[in-house]
Amino acid sequence: DPQQTELAVASKRKLRRFIVIDEVVDKLYGSKVREYFEENNVQHRILALPTTEETKSMDLVLNILHEVQNFSLDRRTEPIIAIGGGVCLDIVGLAASLYRRRTPYIRVPTTLLSYVDASVGAKNGVNFLQCKNKLGGYTPPVASFLDRSFIQSIPRRHISNGLGEILKMALMKHKGLFDLLKNHGKYLLDTKFQSYNGFADHRDAALQTTRIAIETMLEELAPNLWEDDLDRLVDFGHLISPELEMRVLPSLMHGEAVNIDMAFMTYVAHARGLLDAEEKEQILQCMRGLELPVWHSGCSWALIQRALRERLKHSGGQPRMPLPTGLGVADIFNDTSEETLERAYELWVKD
Repeated sequence: DPQQTELAVASKRKLRRFIVIDEVVDKLYGSKVREYFEENNVQHRILALPTTEETKSMDLVLNILHEVQNFSLDRRTEPIIAIGGGVCLDIVGLAASLYRRRTPYIRVPTTLLSYVDASVGAKNGVNFLQCKNKLGGYTPPVASFLDRSFIQSIPRRHISNGLGEILKMALMKHKGLFDLLKNHGKYLLDTKFQSYNGFADHRDAALQTTRIAIETMLEELAPNLWEDDLDRLVDFGHLISPELEMRVLPSLMHGEAVNIDMAFMTYVAHARGLLDAEEKEQILQCMRGLELPVWHSGCSWALIQRALRERLKHSGGQPRMPLPTGLGVADIFNDTSEETLERAYELWVKD
């Protein structure tokens, strides 16, 4: 709001900001963050925390809230800033939503996964009783600031992890995005999504890929921000993966677990006759090219059955199963038989 900016600049009151930063990000970029606030004469408190799937709990939320209370944050004019990966953004979002019923917050994603996924939408949450994101709410940030230069410092496996969520949107909604991933996947991994001059054949694949992924995600989420409609294409890859991810922690990252789920669902789509053999193979080859796992021994038939039963509990008694019906097109199905699922599983295991 330009008026608020003008008032803030004209005000004699010193600007104040409370920042939560992942401790790994703090080691890499903390000095730059501190220098920024000092240069701009902003009174600040930076809280560096270990934000991992294993620490994603209400205890960490309460820790943040104690520090916020000590800082005496003004809930109207002083947004909390979260700098980190998806776990950090989720935890801080929940803390902000609880403090004085709702305090504004800003997301600054530093991983590829959080850049294209957690930065978009209203969800926040923490794990509870060994269940992923069992506690949480829907409080959108006042802003998300996206800067791909953060991504250059993350390990290659983390880049691949983020590519899992990008591939999800490609398979559900955008054949052009699928082609980008298929043709430029190795280049994106090698260059860590940085833009370079002199690579004309790649036509800034990093910018195109992230932009399309975010735009397609927004198309799906914006009209249904509070999930009033439970038929969601963005749930592709998220039927089996929550159960699998929590069961095998910390061996699988989120995007990897999502991709294993998507690989199985690709076989389900093939078993239903929605994908032909060539399309199925193209998807699996693309996954391998992005260095994503297409199988995990922990994904047993019993786990799949348990995960789908859990799905029924939280989706109005219907499986609401998003499945690809081609490359870049999809639909939601409620009539996949147990026999089809088992046949798909057997073929998946065999392959």
